[in-house]
Amino acid sequence: MLGRRVIVEAFLRWIETAKTGDRARAANALGRAYLQSEMSGEERAAAEMAMTFLLDDPSPRVRLALAEAIAWSPDAPRSLILSLAADQPEVACHAVTCSPLLSDADLVDLAARGNGATRMLIAARGHVTRPVSAALAEVGDEDEVLCLLENDGAAISSQSLKRIAERLGDCCDIRNLLLDRSDLPADARQLLAQHVSNALVGLPLAQAAIGLQRLQRISREATEAAIVSIAGDIAPREIPDLVEHLRLNGRLTPSLLMHALCVGRLDFFAAAIVDLTACSERRVRSILATGRMHAVRALYESAGLPRDISVIFVEATLLWREAVRKAPGSVLGTVGGRLLEKFRHHSGAHGAAGELLDMVEKLHVAEQRQSARVYAALAAA
Repeated sequence: MLGRRVIVEAFLRWIETAKTGDRARAANALGRAYLQSEMSGEERAAAEMAMTFLLDDPSPRVRLALAEAIAWSPDAPRSLILSLAADQPEVACHAVTCSPLLSDADLVDLAARGNGATRMLIAARGHVTRPVSAALAEVGDEDEVLCLLENDGAAISSQSLKRIAERLGDCCDIRNLLLDRSDLPADARQLLAQHVSNALVGLPLAQAAIGLQRLQRISREATEAAIVSIAGDIAPREIPDLVEHLRLNGRLTPSLLMHALCVGRLDFFAAAIVDLTACSERRVRSILATGRMHAVRALYESAGLPRDISVIFVEATLLWREAVRKAPGSVLGTVGGRLLEKFRHHSGAHGAAGELLDMVEKLHVAEQRQSARVYAALAAA
């Protein structure tokens, strides 16, 4: 015990008068010696006490020199690593980015009470676990989340990706990185599409040129088109989650449902009806596939569709059945046109039914134009 006290006291006397550069070199040498040299138990305890004293050195250069020497090692004293990790960013960088001694709980705590620079260091670690990513997704600013998304060593859960989309989806760089991910859940993709639409509506120049009301309609139609496109690209197991997300956010509108039905997103459409009616999937699919007209209409009205709307959905459903039965391989483009023929007496109609048929007409026109492009390309080949 006496030997250890003598060593520490001698070091402390020297440190009081030594210049900053000398103290920094001593701190680094002491840290390396602790990890790499053969020391007795008493010598190691003395070295640890001396390094602990250096944590209070007024010069960050000294504390940085100590961090550079010990931060990488699993054999460093954990108490020192925790203190260095909580230091100012230029000192903390080595401990936060490199130390294997920092647990998920340590890193989550640092993310919660640290500043942006600390969170950036955490996001840049070689391996970031899901709990730590979740903390960064919840409290990180744009730069920190960008760093996290660009880190190939970061494991990020679907829920965290959705939270990032909710909080920061209006940032173009973050939105692009999220959309590039194959593991981005469908409801998060929908949120990003909504962010784009909101940005469009919020542009003063666009409002002045187009008018706010028309701009809102264009935005709504673009959002619905994006949702329908997403619904066609995701795995069947993801569809119920997307549907529930849309319902909770008031997005399962008659317009969206008709859009999905007209372009053949039948799995999505059926899942939406299941969610809205609370009927079993088996019963809903049975009614849609083979149910009589009155059963189909009752199903739609139980989903909340009013009578003037439900009759259009019933007709669209019957047309789909007929089209699938007669020409399974060439259904798209036939339902919208035939539905418009059935309800041509509604031309110029106002209210929800008129708006719904206007949307169907736009889809039909778009499908005709796409067919013309395909025909022209084949003819020129």
